[in-house]
Amino acid sequence: MQKTPKSLRLHIALFGRTNVGKSSFLNLIAGQDVSIVSEQAGTTTDVVEKPMELLPIGPVVFLDTAGIDDTTALGEKRVDRTERVFDRADVILLLHEGDRVTEFETRVAAKAAAKNIPVIRIANKMDLTHPTDAAFLRCDSTDLASRDKVLAALKSELLSVCPDEFIAPPPLMGDLVRPGGLAMLIVPIDLQAPKGRLILPQVSTIRDALDNDAATLVCKEREYSHMLAMLNQKPDVAICDSQMVLKMVADTPDDIPCTTFSILFARLKGDLRKFAMGAAAIDKLEPGDKVLIAESCSHHALEDDIGRVKIPRWLRQYVGVDVEIDVYAGRDFPDNLSEYKLAVQCGGCMQNRREVLSRIEKCEAAGVPITNYGLCISQTQGVLRRVLSPFPSALLAYEELNHGTH
Repeated sequence: MQKTPKSLRLHIALFGRTNVGKSSFLNLIAGQDVSIVSEQAGTTTDVVEKPMELLPIGPVVFLDTAGIDDTTALGEKRVDRTERVFDRADVILLLHEGDRVTEFETRVAAKAAAKNIPVIRIANKMDLTHPTDAAFLRCDSTDLASRDKVLAALKSELLSVCPDEFIAPPPLMGDLVRPGGLAMLIVPIDLQAPKGRLILPQVSTIRDALDNDAATLVCKEREYSHMLAMLNQKPDVAICDSQMVLKMVADTPDDIPCTTFSILFARLKGDLRKFAMGAAAIDKLEPGDKVLIAESCSHHALEDDIGRVKIPRWLRQYVGVDVEIDVYAGRDFPDNLSEYKLAVQCGGCMQNRREVLSRIEKCEAAGVPITNYGLCISQTQGVLRRVLSPFPSALLAYEELNHGTH
């Protein structure tokens, strides 16, 4: 459980005014000194992340933020980092000084409500005030003896507000294979393949097949046709890295469904229908249009990087005109979204579902179509209909907007 990727954990954000006791509360829940605790305001700067196993909920990650009323010299930057947490918080723990409610707590609650994020109010520093409002979960984070009682109450509250999508997330690929069936996974081993291991989407797909009582056959693209010919029965589905999609489609008989790892993650982490609609907008790009590439990983780009080199090249080749490309990495996302004609989000394997959905919502509000790497690549290779065929509603959404101009 401790090795569960953070992107697959329930994200629980701690919000509160400066020195209200967020860090000491996190230390109490964790049972160890995770965050620095000090009487001096503004101790917490960047968001502190603490992965935990919180049974019966499962794997979670706590996000300890800076004070929402920070007025120190670096306060504006700290509050900005805190504000970004709204984009990925599944649940918010709002710490109060006893039962005191100020404009800051009211603002956090209002913003959480606007984003449909459940809020659990916690009355901390019980030695100062004694709340009687049942809406508060009572806590004295300095009282280590109260840990079990506070933890039990917190778990009960989390179970009552935990998003349905965390308890029962969208399927990755389990609905594409029957029990006892077979999924063929085409995995390239190139410069971007991490030495000695597979990348998260590939590992997650293998695990999901096992969870659904199915088997996987993993091979490189050069061996795919040979391995397919050796089988005495057809696989339920073939899944490849997006960069190999053209070869996979060419080598896969029409009666075998096929798709890509990135498209699977588009459904798991985001909204596949909206991503499909965004892919249809690629045909409408004109000379000089700006395209946003949003790469969630902060990594050193290789010479043939997928987001910085390959996708821009394929886009320009496909539309036949020069477009301006901006790349944002990590959790950076532009405020000037309305300047773009298209946003291309990566697979999102390092983000939780809420953060990807938040980006989709931001693009929708700005009137900007958004797709993801897998759909974008498949569109530029002319095979998107084929790899969307296992997902009829997404294919229909794409067909309704696409006029077959390419």
